[in-house]
Amino acid sequence: MSEGGCCVSLGQCFFDYYTTKILVIRSRKVGTLNRITQALVIAYVIGYVCVWKKGYQDTDTILSSVTTKVKGIAFTNTTELGERVWDVADYIIPPQEDGSFFVLTNMIITPNQTQSKCADIPTSASLCSSHKDCKRGFNDARGNGVWTGRCVHFSDTVKTCEVLAWCPLEKTDEPPDPPLLADAENFTVLIKNSIRYPKFNFNKRNILPHINTSYLTQCVFNRETDPDCPIFSLKDIAKEAQEDFQTMAVHGGVMGVQIRWDCDLDMPKSWCVPRYTFRRLDNKDPDNNVAPGYNFRFAKYYKDIDGKEVRTLIKGYGIRFDVMVFGEAGKFHIVPTLLNIGAGLALLGLVTVICDWIVLTFMKRKHHYREQKYTYVNDFGLLSNEDA
Repeated sequence: MSEGGCCVSLGQCFFDYYTTKILVIRSRKVGTLNRITQALVIAYVIGYVCVWKKGYQDTDTILSSVTTKVKGIAFTNTTELGERVWDVADYIIPPQEDGSFFVLTNMIITPNQTQSKCADIPTSASLCSSHKDCKRGFNDARGNGVWTGRCVHFSDTVKTCEVLAWCPLEKTDEPPDPPLLADAENFTVLIKNSIRYPKFNFNKRNILPHINTSYLTQCVFNRETDPDCPIFSLKDIAKEAQEDFQTMAVHGGVMGVQIRWDCDLDMPKSWCVPRYTFRRLDNKDPDNNVAPGYNFRFAKYYKDIDGKEVRTLIKGYGIRFDVMVFGEAGKFHIVPTLLNIGAGLALLGLVTVICDWIVLTFMKRKHHYREQKYTYVNDFGLLSNEDA
């Protein structure tokens, strides 16, 4: 290998200096490749970064607050409670939650429970044949009470350990189908959502400026005819999520109400409006249906004529609605604009590197191009002659 082709010593390599040389290759293939690559980079920077992703904007994340108000009346006629009308105070439990609300749709009612002794419900742990099988004072965390130490008849053929508990014990039946509060599908909910983008000092709420009190008394959200109304029918929410409300109401479930605020603050403020979507959040996979839906227990306490404490236990099934607010706002700012322009210029610089690599690696005349591109000037011999 010639002396000009590589460093002949470590000291000579240390003193090498590289300077730019402009080589003009007049070739249709190379020129076309160069222009196509430049066009792709420019299209990416202008079309994707600047236009689609709005790379000229500074962005901010959302701050949000949500309150809800449900309205509706339901009627039931059961053996335990007789004829009864259910209003907001009965089926919204608890009355207020942070960004969510629960609507009671079905229930198993155990009336007139008192603190007394009764036979436990048959399980592998509570079945017995004699008193010695029931340890006095034993408290099973999954049981119904404290064992008294006695083995008593649960039925004519089954004996279980006696417990001190709220008796009679709750039945282990499946919830009614159709659901008791089937009328809940006609309930409506007003969702009030206020948002803020602190970086831009921008505030807005989903009750838009053109909405007044008389409009709110009659509107119901409809994606086609009334997309700005903040009042939603529970049946329509389930339908938008591709669910049947009556089927879901039997065991309960969790529904998500998503409010998206994506705001371009370079445009008029009126263009910044919420977009609503709905989806079911809990698992409804038929192949994994252990403990389906959503339920919990609560009780109503009172005293009988003798002053003894009595309660009605309700295992309530229902739908929990979680309101989730998200979004991003953008506004023109010089810093991200310059950063993206600089990144685009850097990408244009890579075009030359890519074309050089292709020319010097894959072109038929690559050796000729390499000879023209790289020129070695050896100055060490000249300096030695001058010193002599």
